[in-house]
Amino acid sequence: MNASGINQGKSGNLSVRTEGGFLVTPTGVPYERLVPEDLALVHPDGAHEGPRAPSSEWRFHRDIYVTRPEANAVVHCHSPYATTLACLRRGIPAFHYEVAFAGAADIACADYATFGTQALSDAALAALAGRRACLLANHGQIAIGANLEAAFVLAEKVEALARMYWQALQIGEPTILDAAEMARVLEKFKDYGRH
Repeated sequence: MNASGINQGKSGNLSVRTEGGFLVTPTGVPYERLVPEDLALVHPDGAHEGPRAPSSEWRFHRDIYVTRPEANAVVHCHSPYATTLACLRRGIPAFHYEVAFAGAADIACADYATFGTQALSDAALAALAGRRACLLANHGQIAIGANLEAAFVLAEKVEALARMYWQALQIGEPTILDAAEMARVLEKFKDYGRH
């Protein structure tokens, strides 16, 4: 994540669903120093195994896996442009049709809650309703996918869209595509790339 520019330092975390729970990056370890053994296995009850404590955000990873059976991976990062919008508590509207890659006509911004809390997890789940990505107020973004590659690609797409939206806002208010057009785009995306 750091090499791609969607994260900095020790921020962010990622996880993958596994039998009996999920594997998640540990808290406070530089990514370049991580080895597979550092990953924490977290069970649905919050108990964890491994030499390191799981990310402080393990709750929203767990709750996404419990409520979203199609999600097998979660990427959470503090990408610069998505985080900029999140600090304004501003989601990403349908200024560009590719917003639909996140599963809906917009990318919502979750209400603010302290990192690592159940309140943040609850806010994230609300913003993810019907979506595969959301922003977290004054925090960052979350992207989910069928696998780690899909979640990572979506996180990169959310950051690219956030950058384009931010750039458009420097000139004025971009024209927002209407609900009918976004419904057409969402329908077309159902089999996008499958032919």
